[in-house]
Amino acid sequence: MALPVAPGKVAMRKTFGIMASYRMRFVWVLMLQITAVLATLVAPQLLGRLVTRVSAGTATVDYVDKIVLVIVLVTLVGAIINRFAQLRARTLGESVFADLRERMMTRVVHLPLSAVESAGTGDLVGRTTNDVSRIEFLVRVGVPQIMVCTVTIVFTIAAAAVSDPLLAAGLLLVGPPVWAMMSWYLPISVPAYRAGSAADARVNGVVSETVDHAFTVDALGIGRRREEVIAASIAEAWSLEKFTAWLRLRLYLVLDVAWRAPVVVILLWGGFLASRGWASLGAITTVTLYAMELRKPIGQLMYWIDQVQVSQASLTRILGVEEVPEDRTPTGAVPEDTRMRLRDVRFSYRRGVEVLHGIDLDLVPGERLAVVGPSGSGKSTLGRMLAGINPPTSGSVTVGGVPLTDLTETELRRHVALVTQEQHVFSGTIADNVRLGRPDADDATIARAITAIGAQAWVEALPDGMHTRVGSGNLTLTPAQAQEVALARLVLLDPHTLILDEATSLLDPHAARTLERTLSTALAGRTVIEVAHRLYTAQDADRVAVMLDGRIVELGTHDELVARGGEYASLWEAWSQE
Repeated sequence: MALPVAPGKVAMRKTFGIMASYRMRFVWVLMLQITAVLATLVAPQLLGRLVTRVSAGTATVDYVDKIVLVIVLVTLVGAIINRFAQLRARTLGESVFADLRERMMTRVVHLPLSAVESAGTGDLVGRTTNDVSRIEFLVRVGVPQIMVCTVTIVFTIAAAAVSDPLLAAGLLLVGPPVWAMMSWYLPISVPAYRAGSAADARVNGVVSETVDHAFTVDALGIGRRREEVIAASIAEAWSLEKFTAWLRLRLYLVLDVAWRAPVVVILLWGGFLASRGWASLGAITTVTLYAMELRKPIGQLMYWIDQVQVSQASLTRILGVEEVPEDRTPTGAVPEDTRMRLRDVRFSYRRGVEVLHGIDLDLVPGERLAVVGPSGSGKSTLGRMLAGINPPTSGSVTVGGVPLTDLTETELRRHVALVTQEQHVFSGTIADNVRLGRPDADDATIARAITAIGAQAWVEALPDGMHTRVGSGNLTLTPAQAQEVALARLVLLDPHTLILDEATSLLDPHAARTLERTLSTALAGRTVIEVAHRLYTAQDADRVAVMLDGRIVELGTHDELVARGGEYASLWEAWSQE
């Protein structure tokens, strides 16, 4: 299921809301642009007057020199004002874009994980990369250019009308065909560009998934099938790209005529009016020069019209992230204690397909509970329920009598946290990565967290210790080291309940065993739920929950379950023989 797309009206309302906070700066930039444009309109007026005086034989050398001097001075002043206006406009564009980007990223990092997983990584990555880049180009470069072009066109036409209204009316002849083209183009282009962006995101998704899981693809021999999926997604994206190119071709065909037409129209129209004595040579010169001034802004505007449609499609996708519904409704209730309970918990990833069936479980504060069972039995899903990542389809998961969905995200993580076998190393120092668990932690606290999970030996052996830079473009950590950094982060976060979903599976058995014993000491007094595939974890636990087909079929200590001779005893026997 793809992430939602903001409706056009909603996207525009949110955009104007962002821009409203910069309204005074917009007004200031607009005034500078108007002043710069007015300076460029003086020269045609003066040249028109000069032509009139020359044709009448009343122009003197001094008059000509003065006119030329004024034109040079006004042109220089206009250039200086225009440069300052462009600088202000670019700065304003940067501010608006930074606001939009920060707004999006703030929402992205707080998206319900269930919504992100159901949408797939390709869609979200496409919105945060390709779509953001398109908006960035428009805001940084396009907004200033569009403002300049619009102001120039409006004031140039107004100046031409002041010079000779009848003659300037010829400039309006290009309006009807342009209006007709835009009326056809605009309703089609935005949906087409939006579909193209979604198709590009799907290409990114299927390619990255295939590359990331190349070993699985090779092991299952499904390389040809993945090639077909990639080829189909590329074909879809290419088809949409061709369609949008066809739209642009028709648009530019009409706008190119509009770009070139004003001068020809004014010369022909002026000649007709002059032949009847309705226009003077000076007026024709002035309005013709204004028509020539229109060519550049019209040419630029025809390019930006298309870019606006591309950016509008991307904007609806970016702001659509804000339309993802929340998966919790905080009530402000405060848990009475740290005891967690599950009552008749049922869960479905897809409607009508239940993966957890009426689970009841009471966690004893401070205990270690191992959750074991065959693959696909629902262990990880149960861990996600306990971590509050997915709300149950029915039933309740509570801490201290308060449903997890009644807690804010910040409050929830103070109580319970999940660590899986898949960890990401962020670009920065090891200390920065660990500090994500508690942003205000000092170096001494971080060092204690690293020591608590037994990673101090290899961290201290690095060139700069825990201040060694890792991540993209820096030192690459092994999967086991990345996992230990994640566990140190968890120790620093210090919730009272922790869910470890095969969190030591990337370590070799001996290292994993050592780390688990170290963690047992570091996490003493906290409730720990370990989703385990190595049964010595269950042997060390206070209790063991055995899952089968989405149900807890056995619950007790290791010795009790072995003596019972049931499902766990069979698993233990098979594990012991290995």
